[in-house]
Amino acid sequence: MGKMMLEKTKKLFRIRNSTVREMLAEALGTFILMVFGLSSVAQVVLGKGSSGHYLSINMAFGIGATLGVYAAGGISGAHLNAAITITQCVLGKISWTTLAAYIIGQFLGSFMAAATVFALYYDAIYDYTKGNLTVSGPTATAMIFSTYPAPNVSLQGAFFTEFTATVMLILGVMVIHDEKNNAAIKGAQPMLTGMLVLGIGLGMGLNTGYAINPSRDLPPRIFTAIAGWGTAVFTIHLDAQIPQFGIKLSACSLEIQLDFAVSREPE
Repeated sequence: MGKMMLEKTKKLFRIRNSTVREMLAEALGTFILMVFGLSSVAQVVLGKGSSGHYLSINMAFGIGATLGVYAAGGISGAHLNAAITITQCVLGKISWTTLAAYIIGQFLGSFMAAATVFALYYDAIYDYTKGNLTVSGPTATAMIFSTYPAPNVSLQGAFFTEFTATVMLILGVMVIHDEKNNAAIKGAQPMLTGMLVLGIGLGMGLNTGYAINPSRDLPPRIFTAIAGWGTAVFTIHLDAQIPQFGIKLSACSLEIQLDFAVSREPE
């Protein structure tokens, strides 16, 4: 009897539309990625170094990426990154409808992750800031949720850092998944993706925080604007934030060129 009711319940809530399923998979995968990542940043910032360090942030984002890809990979391919989704659409691998669904899912998952981490560390944030939520200064906390460049980084430095980090991400993803070359076995691909994110953070995170993903940066930035940090999250260091968004388009163009360059007709 119980088994029959369970089957009926499963049928009742089953989502038959494949696009909706893929959107929800992207939301779940991105949520997992971001909860692990943002909560690790919160511990480091609010714990003043006693509850983690820069290495722990990179490891958390790597673990989050691994689990996020495992969660969504079998349904949507686990893009978890709007730049990758846009590139796939431009290459003709997904439709414009799928593009919109994926990005909506990613942004929703990322926004909900920011809200979750804010709720998780609400008391600690207000104790640390004494109720004054700021983007810069000795008790700044906006960097828990979004990336901000270091004060000593120039526009050119921020641009080149994000460009290099994004190119490494794209090249790494291509190497891991390129079945025409020497792709990793499917079961290992999520772990290798996590290692790729970890490596980028360890080597290229100092200058800008390695955003490399609009879905990672923009939704939490919007959340902080709503949650009390105000519009300063969009104006502080805007000259260095521009590359973090604009470079994604350059990276997409690069991937298109690389895709055509490595494509080979089957023998």
